[in-house]
Amino acid sequence: MDENRVKKALERMESKLDAVAEIGQAAAAAVELDQSKVGRLSRMDALQSQAIAQASERQRQLQRQQIKRARQKLSDSNYGDCETCGEPINPKRLEISPIAATCIDCANA
Repeated sequence: MDENRVKKALERMESKLDAVAEIGQAAAAAVELDQSKVGRLSRMDALQSQAIAQASERQRQLQRQQIKRARQKLSDSNYGDCETCGEPINPKRLEISPIAATCIDCANA
């Protein structure tokens, strides 16, 4: 496993999260509830969009934590080991998802 390659992949993931976060901040903003300014259906649509944006932000935060954990595992020299069973994670799985914390068998269990 090439440690520099993994670090670059994690950096790319993090920069993509940053770019998407900038776009999503406006959608997650508070919704105006004044009926004289916005119709009921428009408010409902805005509330739904806000909820989706907030869920997306929670998912981005989870991915940031996973990236941080993967970096920590790299520095601890145990990157690529399944957190559940301790066996090595398939390198192809890590190539697809550098933040994978478990092997396929444990992920399916």
